[in-house]
Amino acid sequence: MGSLMAFLYILESLTTGHFYIGSTNDFDRRMEEHQRGHTLSTRGRGPWRLAYRESFPSLHEARKRELEIKRWKSAKLIRQLITSADG
Repeated sequence: MGSLMAFLYILESLTTGHFYIGSTNDFDRRMEEHQRGHTLSTRGRGPWRLAYRESFPSLHEARKRELEIKRWKSAKLIRQLITSADG
């Protein structure tokens, strides 16, 4: 089995408390884009902190998980996911 190559991630805005859910196969680059305001969907709402991350063997699988979480449309469920991962 190969190494994990893709990630689902949830960012939390330190100014608004809102969440951003995304997926990528280059996590470090993507985080830099969010922090620098290079992403339209997160521009002007940062700074952001990484609240949650899952690893996947493919970007396709990470995107499937991203869509699953986005379908929840519930900050409460997202907070529960983050809290359960924190232990």
